[in-house]
Amino acid sequence: MTQSIPTYRLESLSPQDEAQGVYFIDQHTPTAGPPLGRPYRGNYYKIGLCLRGTATLKANLETYAIGPGSLMVVTPHVIKEWTDFSADHEGLSVFFTREFITASHNIDIGNFNFLENASTHVLQLTPGQLAELQASFEFLRQKYHAPHAYRASIVKNLINNLLYEVVAVYDQQRAAQRAGLSRGQLLAAGFKQLLGRHGVTERSVKFYAEQLCITPKHLTDTVKDVTGKTAGAWIAEVVVLEAQALLQNQQLTVAQISDLLHFTDQSAFSRFFKKSIGLSPTAYKQAC
Repeated sequence: MTQSIPTYRLESLSPQDEAQGVYFIDQHTPTAGPPLGRPYRGNYYKIGLCLRGTATLKANLETYAIGPGSLMVVTPHVIKEWTDFSADHEGLSVFFTREFITASHNIDIGNFNFLENASTHVLQLTPGQLAELQASFEFLRQKYHAPHAYRASIVKNLINNLLYEVVAVYDQQRAAQRAGLSRGQLLAAGFKQLLGRHGVTERSVKFYAEQLCITPKHLTDTVKDVTGKTAGAWIAEVVVLEAQALLQNQQLTVAQISDLLHFTDQSAFSRFFKKSIGLSPTAYKQAC
């Protein structure tokens, strides 16, 4: 499924001809990233710091307001959409592929549960956390740009160190956040986490209720109370988001996308999509 979605490769960010598996971006770095307002995936991981200005990021179904001191952790499977950047936006970001980190190196990204399972992709840092992470980013930037026979190994190790710093911040904030949540809020958070994994293939509220060991009615009522939307509405939004990403792939027909999304036929998919965003799949595809 995910292989069919148009994916920006790390090389698309870099003006270099050869992909190196890692790329560091600051305010002085030219880049040709994905256009604003288009949902997409990347084949890379990203860890970024906002130092100045603002931006808005949609990651799966969540919208994040990014400002100074925001930490971003985004993984390949997440559908992303940048909707705006302020003119004065500045940040530090490192992008890397799984292959770059794991090749000939004793690092397993799978051990960092927050990378694959994080339900929150933007955290607001304390001044102390920001200072520490910014120092790590600056040192990584220095070594990234320094010619050295063992540059790749040095950069890999520094990214590994950065990952441990980030996961410590994430775990600390997540524990504090969960401590202040009600049972209903925890249930809704668990539902949305499951939705991120199974939303395209599993559209039944009953499936998610069974995973959470509750009744479908209890799940629907709780999610509606906490989020203002029913569980069914959340599921539909996941499918729409996936459809928007698929429709950008000009190699796929609407009929093929309908099959990939498990609709009974193209007409059912077209009715669903037009009802959701006001455009037919064909019209949306032509506008991409």
